[in-house]
This record gives sequence, structure tokens and C-alpha cells, in this order.
Amino acid sequence: MKKLIVALIAAGAAMSAAQAQTTTPGHAYIGVGVATADHEDTNGFDSDGYKASGKLFGGYEFNQNWGVEAGYTDFRKADVNGIAGRGETKGYGYYVAAKATAPINEQFGVYGKLGLQNSQRELNTNTVNLKDHATDAYGAVGVQYNLNQQVALTAEYERYGKSKDFGATANVITVGARYSF
Repeated sequence: MKKLIVALIAAGAAMSAAQAQTTTPGHAYIGVGVATADHEDTNGFDSDGYKASGKLFGGYEFNQNWGVEAGYTDFRKADVNGIAGRGETKGYGYYVAAKATAPINEQFGVYGKLGLQNSQRELNTNTVNLKDHATDAYGAVGVQYNLNQQVALTAEYERYGKSKDFGATANVITVGARYSF
């Protein structure tokens, strides 16, 4: 029985090695980032302004030019002050997008993403409780610098749908790092 298991493992490894030499398979990646959006002054509320928040993302690149990505960004809480009193805004957004990459050289590339996003923003004060929940277009443009075959640094401008009435704006600047498998 042990000889059969060893033979199956050896055959599987040999077939995998042969396939790896004849095709260039894609690869998955995960990443983290720091995103910043302006919690702008809208509807009579004075807000904190820009806030740094966290982003998690992951994807699959079919080849060096095409892939898909999904991500989640927490827009953090921001204090507000206005006619309706003091309070806070908070929100998040997540997306699924197709990704097109144009490598400049082995270490540097530019990319664009286009897909759908879902975001939610809340405004809570002493007298007002509002919620804005929207699903619409998502887009991004960015640059990537590969430190090695597994680790890369990214910087991008993202757009989470239409402009919002309160909370974080739809315009987000993100810097991050990703790890490829």
C-alpha cells in the first residue's frame, strides 16, 4: 500500500512538472492597503476631512494582462458638526472588478479595473439618522512595482460609484502591498 501511495505521488508530481513546462498558469494574490477618502463638508455638516482606513483585497491573474479582483474598504468613522448637532459618519465599500494590466518592464506595470461596487454610508446625530446604500460602477487606475516574484507594492486611485451626500467621498487613494501565490 505504501508503495502505491508513493508511486501515485511521484506520478502526480511528474505530471504537474510536465504541465508547468508547457503552460503558463495564472496565480492568485492577496493584499492589504491604506486607503484615504475625504469625509467632506456636505449638507451643512462640517467633518473631519481625510481619514486613513484599511483595505483588504485579493484576486486571480489569468496571465500578465488579464485578471479579476475583489476588495473591501472600511471608510472609518468621522466626527461631524452641523445644524442637526454633533454626530458621526461611517461606511464601507466592497467591489468585484475585471483587471487589465500593461507591464512596462519586469518590475513595473500600470493597470485599470472596472466592475461593480456596493457601498454604505451612515450619518448619525442627535436629530438625524440617515443611511445611503448604493450598488453601481467601480473603477480604478494604478501602478504596481514588483519587489520580487511574490511581493509587489501598489498605488491607485479608486472611484466607488456616484458622489455621496454624506460620509466619505467616492474618490479614494490607496497604497498597498500584495503577495502572489
